[in-house]
Amino acid sequence: MSQETQKLELERRLATMQARLASIKRDVTRGHSGDSAEQAQERENDEVVDAIGNETTQSIRDIQAALERIAAGTYGICANCGEDIAEARLKAVPEATRCVNCAE
Repeated sequence: MSQETQKLELERRLATMQARLASIKRDVTRGHSGDSAEQAQERENDEVVDAIGNETTQSIRDIQAALERIAAGTYGICANCGEDIAEARLKAVPEATRCVNCAE
């Protein structure tokens, strides 16, 4: 898979994650019920939504970093050992920074 193809895939993932984060932010800012039992459930839901938002934000950072590595010419090189990251790994996890051996 070419780096241009990887770049397009990363850009597609980035757009998806940004849309997800926008949706999460809308959910977090919505009003809460006046019923105390429903408010308790809504607070629990808010904690889950916050955790998903944090995970999505980290994914966005990882994808942006991968796009920066493509621009710098260092994409596909293991940050730990300096060897090439296998194409199959990059296909499965385009934002990977380490080869399979170093990731374990």
